[in-house]
Amino acid sequence: MQSDEIRKRFLAFFEKRGHKIIPSASLVPENGPSVLFNTAGMQPLVPYLMGQKHPSGNRLVNVQKCVRTQDIDEVGDNTHDTFFEMMGNWSLGDYFKEDAIKWSFEFLTSKEEGLGLDKNRLYVTVFEGDENSPKDTEAFEIWKNFVSEDRIYFMSAKSNWWSVGDNGPCGPDTEMFYDVTEKGLGDLTKEQYMEADNKQQVVEIWNDVFMQYLKKDGKIVGRLPTQNVDTGSGLERVVMAVQGKDNIFDTDLFTPIMGKISEFTTSSNDRAKRIVADHIRTSVFIMADGVIPSGSGRGYILRRLLRRAIRFSDVLGFKPGSLFWLAE
Repeated sequence: MQSDEIRKRFLAFFEKRGHKIIPSASLVPENGPSVLFNTAGMQPLVPYLMGQKHPSGNRLVNVQKCVRTQDIDEVGDNTHDTFFEMMGNWSLGDYFKEDAIKWSFEFLTSKEEGLGLDKNRLYVTVFEGDENSPKDTEAFEIWKNFVSEDRIYFMSAKSNWWSVGDNGPCGPDTEMFYDVTEKGLGDLTKEQYMEADNKQQVVEIWNDVFMQYLKKDGKIVGRLPTQNVDTGSGLERVVMAVQGKDNIFDTDLFTPIMGKISEFTTSSNDRAKRIVADHIRTSVFIMADGVIPSGSGRGYILRRLLRRAIRFSDVLGFKPGSLFWLAE
């Protein structure tokens, strides 16, 4: 299954369940002046998650363009990139944990309507609780209807709590991870699962955020007027799982640009190739949304990406001007 079909299946699956398809917002935020780029699908929807009525209703779905550079030094491994597409569905005060979890599982595993992934390669995490919010036993009990109890792990806020920043909606989440090893890892203890995660043997492919709380100046000050669901699923990692790859750069999203890079170099430095591919790809999308290189703000992020692409193309021995062909 190619990436374009995965996008279409995702939108169709949730449209059938009452969601209105909305377009991707620009990478340049309108509703999030505190950030340089939209870093998640929910960011353009913050006013609606805070209680404002959305003109398309209370069930929405889209595939949002995103840029994140906080993990830029990780680019070149199996799963990190700076530009990605976030498949997302939202409930604005409508359904909550039960439907969100059920539909997440159905889309990932259904051969008819979804992706047909192997449920025996799925692992799930839920929030273990802290001073801000209690242990999410409700999500745990719902998940037991779909996966084995010993594949559900309670994790800390570091991994299973979502907020857009120091101000705005936030809440516990449940994440789905997929085993991308060749033979499969089988049942894992929590410690074995965490080790597999660190080794990128299991990869996060889905996240259901249950937005219940409001944060101001880094502290939770109360509950939101309505309970919302924010689903985020990184397309690149989902494609990797569906296409049976162990890294995003071997998927159809990257193979054209990776193939062109191989025409320009005989180097075996895969990390450098991946960095060049990612940074040129991200730069093209940023410029398409109206940003130009400069010495500050968004323009500096773009300038930094281009500078790093040039640096690593030099490492690979590219001839001057070669990056033009990658942009095309």
